[in-house]
Amino acid sequence: MGEAQIIAAREIGNLNSKEKTKLAENGAISPLILMLHSQDYESIEAALFALLNLAFGSERNKILIAKAGAVPGILKVLQWRNESLSGLALAALLILSSCSRNKPEIASSGGVQILLGILDSQISLCQRISHQEIFDILSTLHNLSTSPQIIPLIVVSGGVITVVRLIYQSDKSSELVEKAMALLETILSLSEVALTQGCETGGVIRMVVEAVEEGTVACREHAAGVLLMICKTCKERYRGMILREGAMAGLLQLSVDGTWLARKKAKALLLLLRDCNNGGVKHSKNVALEEVMREIDMGGTSLELVEEMIARLRT
Repeated sequence: MGEAQIIAAREIGNLNSKEKTKLAENGAISPLILMLHSQDYESIEAALFALLNLAFGSERNKILIAKAGAVPGILKVLQWRNESLSGLALAALLILSSCSRNKPEIASSGGVQILLGILDSQISLCQRISHQEIFDILSTLHNLSTSPQIIPLIVVSGGVITVVRLIYQSDKSSELVEKAMALLETILSLSEVALTQGCETGGVIRMVVEAVEEGTVACREHAAGVLLMICKTCKERYRGMILREGAMAGLLQLSVDGTWLARKKAKALLLLLRDCNNGGVKHSKNVALEEVMREIDMGGTSLELVEEMIARLRT
């Protein structure tokens, strides 16, 4: 590719929105995609930057870019595993995936498998990628997961196990785990196969309980949702397991200081867990716990009472 094309591609970042729209409509996208398929680093980098600039803030341009065949080119760049280009390629794929009309194209082009493969390499320490790149992969998968027809592909490609492994290895208070837990909750809520896989994965209940206690505000909400789904699949099997992992204290805390949805999920799960607490909670704590549960039944809880119960559960 010539130097003039590279310079022209870089100049796209200096244009305003109207100029970018006009440029896209007048055939500027196809030459950029050809640049993606070159063997020249500077050409690929300039093309990725240009496509990002054209796509940003314009649903129409996102559609035009995908229609012109950008997705296979971007995925090809990702498969090279070039450290300098991967971040740009992931950012480009993320912004394209935010458009609902582009999601089937990304999935049918092998995007799900490639993204999960990169995550697997990171988890297995075969390849180190940046925190931002992991976040962009999770965000792209989350965008794709909002299309129910793509969920089976995510599941059959090992998405549940990969996301669980990532959460397991990461700091539960991080934004990364927040994003991963949101993705996990979405997948489990839309696929019985995924939910079964999640339930049967060793250590998953302990991991999610830790997220309820240590996660960000949003993470705790998603984690409570995951535990609630697991418990509902087979109450007799999973209530005792959840209790043995010490979930009660974190759920009680969440029932009073979480988001509205987190409180709703925590209270629903506490009501499911109550019948099994004899197997996981000492008898001396049962009276106070039952008092808390009665208040939850009536639609309210005393903060002082909950804090007293949490203190007892943690001793």
